[in-house]
Amino acid sequence: VITAAGNLKRANPEENEEALLLRALQDVNVPKFLAHDLPLFEGILSDLFPGIERPPFDYGPLLTSIKLGMDTYNLQKVDIFI
Repeated sequence: VITAAGNLKRANPEENEEALLLRALQDVNVPKFLAHDLPLFEGILSDLFPGIERPPFDYGPLLTSIKLGMDTYNLQKVDIFI
């Protein structure tokens, strides 16, 4: 988490550090949780960072590549997957 937060700070030096830490915590931990654990994790983060909004991140190029790959392999574009 510390490494991820440091990388985010270097990439966004003017951004609020609390918001960057929140994003680093989410980016590192959310992939490890099952879907039914996410509301609990979100609740914990909202208690730790009251009033802090996660800074937006542009996943445009990634989403474009995912959708192109899905078209290439004739896969259905299911929102939860994307």
